[in-house]
Amino acid sequence: MLLDAQKGGYAVGAFNVENMEMVKAVIQAAEELNAPVMLQTTPSTVKYGSLETYFGIVSAEAKKASVPVCLHLDHGSSFELAVQAMKAGYTSVMIDGSHEDLENNIALTKRVADVAAACGIPVEAELGKVGGKEDDLEAEADTNTDPAEAKVFVERTGVSSLAIAIGTAHGFYAGTPVLDKERVSQIKEAVPVPLVLHGASGLSDEDVRECVKRGMCKVNFATELRVAYTDACKKLLGEKPGTFDPKKLGTVGMEAVKELVKGRMKVCGCDGRAK
Repeated sequence: MLLDAQKGGYAVGAFNVENMEMVKAVIQAAEELNAPVMLQTTPSTVKYGSLETYFGIVSAEAKKASVPVCLHLDHGSSFELAVQAMKAGYTSVMIDGSHEDLENNIALTKRVADVAAACGIPVEAELGKVGGKEDDLEAEADTNTDPAEAKVFVERTGVSSLAIAIGTAHGFYAGTPVLDKERVSQIKEAVPVPLVLHGASGLSDEDVRECVKRGMCKVNFATELRVAYTDACKKLLGEKPGTFDPKKLGTVGMEAVKELVKGRMKVCGCDGRAK
């Protein structure tokens, strides 16, 4: 998916899902727009359910889908979790060693990448620190990725894609983010693998499009999907406080997430790109 995006000059939307309803919503959006899609779970989501549970839900829906669907471990927090995700059936994993120093990040990432290569599974890693909080990992957005370090990192680890820090943050932004978009172009020239943009929830359409134009091939969306889902449920309960059927809540939540995802896919330019 990401290599096709790299060649085609667009990005694949990667959406964090928390339950069956969000899985269905994201895949429905992809089918309606004929877009390839990546569904992601973080370590806290996996802890809430399990790797096997999320694989079961996504694989069941993916088998019926008319578009390519990937299940990705987002922000894998350890070698052990990454390997467990591969064994559970995940088709892509991320190992996040960005909280380590460069050498330890390289060592951890290479260890995961070596196992994944033997299984034919692509690995995403992170270099630099994307600000905000993702699960239990928290960082200030003050360590943007160095292009020269990125080149060395990719060469020594053998990763399939690289998440880079350019001033984005996980979660919503308190103010207007200032992105170092030129850095995307510089890193694209330095490394051959597809680049990944984290912390896209809350970014303007213009910012996302510019980053994709400069070389981002995967764009992650998480927080805004959660907000869309829960806001739709709150709205229904506000209008009809007697609602007690979870299916009613799930239905409005699904519709809200589907419409949001369709909009983000169009911004990424992956609509109509499914093979």
